[in-house]
Amino acid sequence: MPAGTAPPPLPSDKRRYVREVFSEIAPRYDLLNHLLSLNIDRSWRRKAVERLDWDLRPGGVFLDACAGTLDLSAALAGRPGFRGRIAAADFALPMLRLGRTKSPAGVVSQTVADTLELPFAGATFDGAMVAFGVRNLDDLDAGLAELNRVLRPGARLVILDFTTPRSATLRVAYLFYFRRILPVLGRLVSGHPTAYSYLPASVTDFPAPEALEERLSRAGFRDPSHTLLTGGIAAIHWGIR
Repeated sequence: MPAGTAPPPLPSDKRRYVREVFSEIAPRYDLLNHLLSLNIDRSWRRKAVERLDWDLRPGGVFLDACAGTLDLSAALAGRPGFRGRIAAADFALPMLRLGRTKSPAGVVSQTVADTLELPFAGATFDGAMVAFGVRNLDDLDAGLAELNRVLRPGARLVILDFTTPRSATLRVAYLFYFRRILPVLGRLVSGHPTAYSYLPASVTDFPAPEALEERLSRAGFRDPSHTLLTGGIAAIHWGIR
């Protein structure tokens, strides 16, 4: 597939597909994340945690939605001065199981749950964060509204995800890697036939940063903003409940 052509279409039953795929690739998920991002994803997560403003409520309760293997939870739990608790929610149980030993005992609790239907009361959390997850939601707007519901007034939502670089030169190289190289490496390492073809399709379908800010506003978040990372191949978005 040439670099300028479109990736395969997203699956029609996205919710079921995403749950099954991430359950199946769970054993190799962390390895592939670090390998395919050249380990840059670790620094991205640290920067996302910084945007959470957790230090204003170091003993608070925070949500890690679409938590996967709990790398983002571990990044927050490991910050000096953090003495709060983290609720990690994901609807793929095999992913959650792989993250159980990444944080100190008693800091992170795990819940098998879809971010579209979080099993928490309204105004529960002092902050929420999502890394590479909202892109996989079957209904993005419903997911943002649900995240807004469980946050306390004044709490911040932080989203880390991929985007498409604005530089034409970088965009060509990025799309070539995403559409030609990443799917092949992903299939070889994970053994899954479609998971790493779905990834570029989901990124292409995901709103640009300014459009995501509008969606955050419609979901009830104040002062939405974003910052680009690594030449614009990823972005951190945030808004206030």
